[in-house]
Amino acid sequence: MTPASRRALRRIVDALQLGLFDAPEASPRRLPPLPPIDGPLRHPEATREALLEGSLVAYRLVRVRRRSIGFVVDANGLTVRAASRVPLREIEAAVHEKRAWIVARLAEQRQRAARAAAAQVVWRDGAAIDYLGDKLTIVLAPPCVLAVDGAARLEDAAPAAARRLVVGLPRDASSERIRDAVQGWLQREARRVFAGRVAHFAERLGVRVRRLSLSSATTRWGSANANGSVRLHWRLIEQPPATIDYVVVHELAHLREMNHSPRFWRIVESILPDYREVRRGLRIAEHHAASE
Repeated sequence: MTPASRRALRRIVDALQLGLFDAPEASPRRLPPLPPIDGPLRHPEATREALLEGSLVAYRLVRVRRRSIGFVVDANGLTVRAASRVPLREIEAAVHEKRAWIVARLAEQRQRAARAAAAQVVWRDGAAIDYLGDKLTIVLAPPCVLAVDGAARLEDAAPAAARRLVVGLPRDASSERIRDAVQGWLQREARRVFAGRVAHFAERLGVRVRRLSLSSATTRWGSANANGSVRLHWRLIEQPPATIDYVVVHELAHLREMNHSPRFWRIVESILPDYREVRRGLRIAEHHAASE
């Protein structure tokens, strides 16, 4: 292949890739300097390495049937997908051309993982958990206090800043037992709270919910089926009431419009005029929870 042909092919590949990155990247000379990411970034299934912006990036190369070179950055690291006929030198050139985007995305993934680790609950007496947008303090008490081993009780009489969840477990209970007891209570609360909000908004929207169930899906807060089934992630109980209402209304609106058309959003807005603000907050929560 002549140099002119290679340049032409490179332009075609760049054009096909543009949708992945939203907008063309500026020339590397115009990009602000990016701080190197501490240490090498190695995909667990890495097969190639590249020095990008001062960081050694070990990435996974996958040969696939496609017309362009694709890049995916997730919690594992960088994956590059290219057709088997594309020479390694062209793949390496493409990786270096996208180096600023790649390093920025890898840095975001590392920051997200750090936030998730910092927010991870250490299941013990005195630990704090999220509940309806507030914090609850876990207090272990002898099982006889609550009559049932592992039962939990919310002390509503306490001021909001010092609300406690009393769990009927001994102070030397394992972290697994504490976690199971607390998450069991949260899931029961989720079912109770969600059922009330679903009934309230279903009446206002004029829809019928045939079945409400809890979900543990990793990619969405809720889903709805045309047959009237609604699923809500149980960890939504950790969010403020306004956020719960938005997700409930969003899913119930799908029982009238199974799409995200302008008509669908008008239905949501008719019930929650400020849904856009709540939705922005939910997206931030999704971003922070993605790596948990």
